[in-house]
Amino acid sequence: EVQLVESGGGSVQAGGSLRLSCAASGFTFDDGAVGWFRLAKGKEREGVSSIRLREGTTYYADSVKGRFTIFSDNNKNTVYLQMNDLKPGDSANYYCVAARSIETPGWDYYGQGTQVTVSS
Repeated sequence: EVQLVESGGGSVQAGGSLRLSCAASGFTFDDGAVGWFRLAKGKEREGVSSIRLREGTTYYADSVKGRFTIFSDNNKNTVYLQMNDLKPGDSANYYCVAARSIETPGWDYYGQGTQVTVSS
């Protein structure tokens, strides 16, 4: 059984930083991809960032470029999202997703999420 467990959320003031973690079990980090989405009340789900595990190619939404960094520790089966210069608009439930292969579209596994709250 594959499980994705997020951690690292919390409450910070604007300009602060948080590092989210997505720890995977039952899923090996030798291929595929892991991504982060966020969902805030009254807003549509937004794809924040993703990383292809084999070659390390990354993607960022325009709204977080230059402030967020995604990276993986394949030995620990964990993907991190370093979030700097946080803004109130970044407040949301952040959840990670994983795909077994980059050859097929879509995500295969979803985590439960971790809440991020940024106050002004």
